Amino acid sequence: MGKVVSHMTMSLDGFIADPHDGVEELFGWYEAGTVTVPSADKRWSFRVDECSAQMLREVLAATGALVCGRRLFDLTSGWGDRHPVGAPVVVVTHRPPPDAGTWTTITFAGSVTSGIAAARRIAGDKDVSIASASIAAQALDLGLVDEVDISLVPVLMGKGIPYFAGLARAPHRFDDPVIIPGSRVTHLRYAVRRPGSLST
Repeated sequence: MGKVVSHMTMSLDGFIADPHDGVEELFGWYEAGTVTVPSADKRWSFRVDECSAQMLREVLAATGALVCGRRLFDLTSGWGDRHPVGAPVVVVTHRPPPDAGTWTTITFAGSVTSGIAAARRIAGDKDVSIASASIAAQALDLGLVDEVDISLVPVLMGKGIPYFAGLARAPHRFDDPVIIPGSRVTHLRYAVRRPGSLST
């Protein structure tokens, strides 16, 4: 069975978008290099540095399902029923859309716990990637996250939508990061420490 991973691009002061869901200040690293990494959707590709390209290839190959919230689903119009990662999506929501049964790559779950469980079944031996900040925070509090990945961008936004906010069971502790330097970004991978871990 794969890992449950939360991966977001974040500013130095902890935001994943501006107050209006804008990501222009954050997503520049996806076009900051000369190496092309195609996504599963032919309309989209990334042009990044070699280290970021290797990281993206690993993520695309390892991801078997994604989990997000209804807000992101609505903002993206469900990615046109084809997420760029190429994996099925589980949307956690208490209010599924009227056409919930017509989506071919997207399913709906009523809670974070059931959403992660459904995504694990779909992903099989591959990883589950959490694509919404609020879902990531809830899943972390529930002990369902194995790894927190941050693509850290050198910008201070001052305000916006935080990666982790309103945690009910903080502090959460992590092992030392795996650090991947990139152009206009530094990628950090943190394994989540479980309660009672003897890691120092």
